[in-house]
Amino acid sequence: MKNYKLIPKITLWTLLALGIVFIAMFFFGGSNGSLEVAGDYLDIPRFSDAFLIWNYILFGLVVLITLAVVVVEFVNNLKTNRRKAYMTLGIVCGFVALALICWFLGSPEKINIIGYEGTDNEGAWAQLADAVIYACYFLVCATIGTMIWGYIHTKRLK
Repeated sequence: MKNYKLIPKITLWTLLALGIVFIAMFFFGGSNGSLEVAGDYLDIPRFSDAFLIWNYILFGLVVLITLAVVVVEFVNNLKTNRRKAYMTLGIVCGFVALALICWFLGSPEKINIIGYEGTDNEGAWAQLADAVIYACYFLVCATIGTMIWGYIHTKRLK
C-alpha cells in the first residue's frame, strides 16, 4: 500500500521533468530557418511541433482528469447528499453554458496572421480561438470579482 501512494508523486515529477525538457528543447534547440516578417527576420524554433504536441497532451490530460473527478464527486454526492450533487451538476451546466455562449460570440471569419498561409485560421478553428479568448475574459473578470467580493466580505465580518 505504501508504494501505491508514491504513484501520483512520481507521475507529477515525471510530467514536470518532461515539461522542462520540452521547454528547453523549444528555447535552446536551435533554429529551423527564419521567416521574414515586415522586413525583420524571425527564427523558427526547431522543436515547436514537439512543444505544441506536448501541450496538447497536457491539455487532454487536464480535461480527462477534471471530468473524471467531477463524475466521481457527483456519484459520491448523489449517494450521500443530493443537494450537493445537484450543486455540482449546476456548476457543470454553468460551464457548458459559458462554453456555448463563448462559441456563438466567436467569429468564423479568417484571422490574418503574418507569414501564415494555411487554412487553420478560418472557419471553426477561428471561432474556437475567439471562444477561448472570450472564455478567458469572462473567467479573469469573474476571478477579479470574486477577489473583490472576498475582500469586502472578510472586512465586513471583522
